[in-house]
Parts: sequence; C-alpha cells; structure tokens
Amino acid sequence: MCRPTRNQRGFTLIELLVVIAIIAVLIALLLPAIQAAREAARRSQCINNLMQLSIALQNYESAFEVLPPGVVNPTGPIQNLPKGYHYSWTVQILPFIEQKSLYKHIDFKSGAYDVANLTARLITVRSFLCPSDAGPRGGALANTPGASNYVACHNGVEAPIDTNNNGAFYLNSSVRYEDIPDGSSQTIFLSERLLSSTDLGWISGTSSTLRNTGTLPNAASRGLVKSPVGPLDDQEDEGGAGIGAGAGAAGAAADDRSSLIVGGFSSRHSGGINCAFGDGSVRFIKDSVSGAVFERLGNRADGELISDEQY
Repeated sequence: MCRPTRNQRGFTLIELLVVIAIIAVLIALLLPAIQAAREAARRSQCINNLMQLSIALQNYESAFEVLPPGVVNPTGPIQNLPKGYHYSWTVQILPFIEQKSLYKHIDFKSGAYDVANLTARLITVRSFLCPSDAGPRGGALANTPGASNYVACHNGVEAPIDTNNNGAFYLNSSVRYEDIPDGSSQTIFLSERLLSSTDLGWISGTSSTLRNTGTLPNAASRGLVKSPVGPLDDQEDEGGAGIGAGAGAAGAAADDRSSLIVGGFSSRHSGGINCAFGDGSVRFIKDSVSGAVFERLGNRADGELISDEQY
C-alpha cells in the first residue's frame, strides 16, 4: 500500500528577505534604547565616582581641618607645562580612595614630572575616570601619564591658577568650610573635563586637574571657545598647552601665550556636566546655564545665592 507523500515546503527567497527586514527594523528600533540605557548606566557610575571623591575630600578635611590644596608649587602662576613641583589635589586624596600604596610610591622630594615619579605617574586610577569618555586615558602600556576626567574648581572666571583665585582649590590653597561664606551647597568643588592627547596626568596640578567656571559647560565642543593662539590639540578640551605643544620657536611662542590658559568643564554626557558641590551632592548642570550663574557657582565667596531652577 502506497502512502501519499507530503510536499515539504521551505522558505522562499522573498519570505526570507521579509524576515531579515523585520529583524533589521527591530534592531534599528531597539539599538537607540540599548545605547541610551548603557549611557544612563555610565552616567550613574560617573555620579558615583564624583560622590566618592567628595567623600574623600570631606575625610581629608576632617583629618587636616582644611581642604587639600588645588596644587602645591613654590611659585605661581601655574603653567600648563611638564615642569615644576605641581602636585595636584588628586595626589593628596589618594590615601582616602584606597590608594595608599600608590601614594607611598610618590617621591615628594622630587617634582611631579621627575624620573623618580615616572612609575607612579603612569598608573591609571579608575576612580579618576568617567566611563562615558573613551578618550586617551594614558597608563603604562601607552607610556603616557594616567589621566583624570575629574577636575576641581579653582576660580569663577578664566584666570591663571594662582594664590588669589576665588574657587575652593587653587595654588597652595588651604580653604576651610568656614572660608566658604556662600555655603558648601552653593559652591562647585568638582566636575568633569574631556581627556586630551596632551594630558599631563592626574598627578599634575595644572589644567589636567583644575578648571574654572569662566566658560560655559562644553563650550569648546559647541564652538563657543576659540584658542587665542589658534586651534587647540583637542577642540573638546579647551585647557592650555600640554605635552604635545608645538616644537621649535613657533611652539615656544605658542607655549608663552597659551600655557596659562586653564579652561572650563566638559563631558560626554548629553546636554551638560555632572558637578559635585561642597556639601557632597552631585547635580547635573545644563549646557544652557547662564554664564553669570555658572561663574557664581565657581566662586566660593561672591555673596550670591543661586536656586536649583537656575541651572
């Protein structure tokens, strides 16, 4: 007895193409949501990093009764060049962020850029890095200084890093909380900046770890800041000259004019930057904040009160 055979029908080419097209559409719809979720996670990690650094600053203040100096150096103003003593506030808080071993490897009898500190200078400290910024982080493998996204505020307006700045962290500063009449909740302590190929590293108390509120957030990447000496090495980081500054007479002239430029805050977060205030809170400052308001947030003693709605 013969059994009737069934025709086993497979996918036609058109059906296969339709399925592929549907999958492609679904991926196109889901990918932005996935990317947004990832960035939200990275932004949360950035906020956590700033909170931990704020706690370290508070613990330092509890131990020494002053906030750490923005930079330690015999004289000022500070040039954004790899010469000088130049130890940054980031160095001072290493024991308070579980980096005592690294702190002990720093030879404070020598300058920050001395050969004696080469090994320490090349170390990458994760606590100093924002996960949203994939810029040059330095390190031993790259044979360049370990970088820091996180910077302290030295002044309310653009000015060289010196002893007369009005922020909470500047040259040889020893600011106490009582020296902040505006109130710690009204004063920016820390924020972010994009990494640059000319970075001097987290050890350096220059524009690599100090910035000001004299320019709006992300001003350089939005085309609102122009270097007075021509295009900067990294247009998204408006800090002064670094390791990659020009060579020869032209480079020296550029150094003379740009090495005192500090620059403002910047980030990879859409629409603004994360800022840690003196009370330990971390708030998002929008790119659209007014220049006057932003300057006041960087000045510890201007006598002005700023509401959250203004930024």
